[in-house]
Amino acid sequence: MFQPTYPIRTARLALRPVTIDDLDDVYAFQRRPDVVRWMLGAEPRTREQSRVSVLAMAGEDAWRAEGDCLTVAVVTDAGVIGIVELVWRSQSDRTAELGFVFHPDHCGRGLATEAATAVLAWGFTEFGLHRVYGRCHCRNAASARMMTRLGMRQEARHVESYRFKGEWADQLVFAILAHEWQAGTRTPPS
Repeated sequence: MFQPTYPIRTARLALRPVTIDDLDDVYAFQRRPDVVRWMLGAEPRTREQSRVSVLAMAGEDAWRAEGDCLTVAVVTDAGVIGIVELVWRSQSDRTAELGFVFHPDHCGRGLATEAATAVLAWGFTEFGLHRVYGRCHCRNAASARMMTRLGMRQEARHVESYRFKGEWADQLVFAILAHEWQAGTRTPPS
């Protein structure tokens, strides 16, 4: 089993496993149409749907096998403001996929970037990942900008590669390699 030492602390945040006590905070952003706008198949959630989601995320506190998702709650004095996840995609290729979702009231201050940086630092330095990638809808400019801020480069634009809300959509793929991460100005969590 591979697991960070919790909580992961940064200058302004604590990252820890999700618990059922986080339901109110998670529901506050999962119910918003502007948050789920670019998520494949996602609609604003009811409180019960958020409860099911939180219970599922609560079990994602470590990597036990390829395909597992490590999900952390991003916590400030205001409570849980977002979620960052790292999915173990390939053991032999040492590859993972980054995902994130944040409450819009806490955007624009670098908190999402700070949280994702801490999760990437764990993946590269503690777990020994070789490559991390992320994907987003081509019109999801905020996610594309965040991945760029993380030092990820756009590797691909998959034209009309999936169905999104009844239409063909383009998907952007961003990635960063371990040696690129090491050469960057990323600082591990404090």
